[in-house]
Amino acid sequence: MKRILLIVGMIGIGLVTNAQDTKIQAPISDELQRAYPFSALPYAYDALEKFVDKETMEIHYARHYKAYHSKFLAAIQGSGMEGKSMEEIFASMSKLSPAVKNNGGGYFNHKLFWEVMAPNGGGEPAGILMPAIVEAFGSFEAFKSQFEAAATGVFGSGWAWLAVDKTGKLFIASTANQDNTLMDIAPKYGVPVLALDVWEHAYYLRYQNKRADYVSRFWTVVNWPMVEQKFAAAVPAK
Repeated sequence: MKRILLIVGMIGIGLVTNAQDTKIQAPISDELQRAYPFSALPYAYDALEKFVDKETMEIHYARHYKAYHSKFLAAIQGSGMEGKSMEEIFASMSKLSPAVKNNGGGYFNHKLFWEVMAPNGGGEPAGILMPAIVEAFGSFEAFKSQFEAAATGVFGSGWAWLAVDKTGKLFIASTANQDNTLMDIAPKYGVPVLALDVWEHAYYLRYQNKRADYVSRFWTVVNWPMVEQKFAAAVPAK
């Protein structure tokens, strides 16, 4: 009799678990897919070979970024935040689940990372961005040195950022995991205009444990016109 009751109980637990799994894996609505689209990579997988290899780019984009996007949609669905902008979601991050934070950050951060690189990138910024960099850091070389220090100094996985604070001034920051400077949990708030992924999956196949080499090569692909465009959009109107 006890054995029968045990088996029945286990079946009941299985039914509850399956019901929960079904709820978690509910189909993502078309509205949510449109609100948070899976962004196309703006260049071929092998287009940034001077910085990162084709295999790493393909794995990074088609597996890691895709997973963050899919899990973010699942996490945001039913949260009450559906349809909000990423900035609005990040502004309420301290009140949301770890799944929204980790996967929403992964979705947003990678999208920015793809945009601020280009096959014909590199060189130096022009227009209004260069004077802003010199004002904030003293020189372009000093900026690069401080940014590289932020990127190489991340313990474990994370990101390095160039961001714009509420007064319109540039600053450098680093965050752990998939956090960013828009989140209300960030040490300092700012609109990110340049991002560098320093998770090992971003560079390990070519650079192994030589993160500093990966970071220094980043300058060969930076899409400065795009960074300047983001900077101009982030500076508060006077």
